[in-house]
Amino acid sequence: MKPLEGKIAVVAGATRGAGRGIAVSLGEAGATVYCTGRSIRGQASDLNRAETIEETAELVTARGGVGIPVRVDHTVEVDVQALFEKINKEQNGQLDVLVNNIWGGEKLTEWGKPFWEHSLSKGLLMQERAVKAHLITSHYGAPLLVKRRKGLIIEVTDGIDYRYRGSLFYSLAKISPIHLAAAMAADLKPYDVTAVAVTPGFLRSEEMLEHFEVTEETWLDAVHGGKPDAEHFSQSETPYFVGRGIAALAASSDLLERSGQVFPSWQLSDEFGITDVDGRQPHWGNYAKLHGFL
Repeated sequence: MKPLEGKIAVVAGATRGAGRGIAVSLGEAGATVYCTGRSIRGQASDLNRAETIEETAELVTARGGVGIPVRVDHTVEVDVQALFEKINKEQNGQLDVLVNNIWGGEKLTEWGKPFWEHSLSKGLLMQERAVKAHLITSHYGAPLLVKRRKGLIIEVTDGIDYRYRGSLFYSLAKISPIHLAAAMAADLKPYDVTAVAVTPGFLRSEEMLEHFEVTEETWLDAVHGGKPDAEHFSQSETPYFVGRGIAALAASSDLLERSGQVFPSWQLSDEFGITDVDGRQPHWGNYAKLHGFL
């Protein structure tokens, strides 16, 4: 079954982590996916990591979709405008799913510091990437959806509510997409376009695996490794878990009824019967409530 066959999607920030998992999962469901980001072969972003959008696009195609890599800096308006002009031309104005997953703040948060001691430049750059970039992308992407009077915008974030997340700048960067989804939902309602926010649980990203000095094959070795939060790593999920949830959500028949809401990966798993690529069904919501995180 390919429930998204014939659908056109953009995953903004598809280079690695949740973005890659989402892009590949949309491809697995049959979608054509424009995989955007700053890291291309031979030209890494300032994060200086090995993953590229070409790799993501190739994975999308290998899973049964069509992956199209496009280098875009989503903080640069002309880049984003050119992206949607390209899609408009190549797909005859069709866009069905827009996923805002731009982040790039992994090295910017200074945990354990009050906001007045935190680097202001790093804190503001976090907002540039996680809030401004999302706004620019939706500004240029939404008209394609509005014109066809259907479609879905997804704001990927961390968490399901407005509570403090351990750093003012990090909190602002992750709470803002929740409100963006709610506010966009209000503006888009007359045009039958849906906007929601989606969050993974404890994400077993490439960087998190490196942090715990394990691989995807040996990740359970980290649980008793002694590093902070290692015990919680047992409840982690791959980027494909939230990706598969988003693919199922995008294919659902009641999108408009969901507009403005926040959907965690574990809720999507419960509703749609999603399993992770390793066959597990991690439920960060239950685990977090049990330990007082949620």
